Amino acid sequence: MINRALNHLEEWLVATLMGVATVVVFFAVVHRYTSSVPWIWSFTQHINITWAQELCIYLFIWMAKFGAAYGVRTGIHVGVDVIINRLSAAKRRFWVVFGLGAGAFFTATVAVLGAMFVWRIYGTGQVSPDLELPMWIVYLAVPLGSGLMCYRFLQVARHFIRTGSLPAPDHTRVEGVQAS
Repeated sequence: MINRALNHLEEWLVATLMGVATVVVFFAVVHRYTSSVPWIWSFTQHINITWAQELCIYLFIWMAKFGAAYGVRTGIHVGVDVIINRLSAAKRRFWVVFGLGAGAFFTATVAVLGAMFVWRIYGTGQVSPDLELPMWIVYLAVPLGSGLMCYRFLQVARHFIRTGSLPAPDHTRVEGVQAS
């Protein structure tokens, strides 16, 4: 059960964050344009939503970090493999495992350095300008997203070592939709 939930963690996170951002932007735009309708503006002018843009920026940062992990897991993350695909099977296998290991090492390094940075600013009391959200929460996207991406690199490497196949997106199939 936990493994199944973890397999789709990125989709749920990104979809939720995207939904929240969409709702926030929608209400911010509606609020902005109600100023030209006097009878509505008299009811809405006291509402302050200057924080909406800042919140959406933070939501998109979180989406990008978890979206990258989703890309690694599904095989849609950017990779340059033109030369590697022309190598013999044994050499290709070595370089694919090396590349996945390098990706895991890099993202683990970013996760550790990001966690150290979050730990340093945790007690400073630094807050964002509009939301007054503790900045350590905003920066937490870096270690969490990078850690998940590292896990996905290791997961793909393990699967490749066992089966010899890499994840590849099937653009002709939509998950959750059955052909009739």
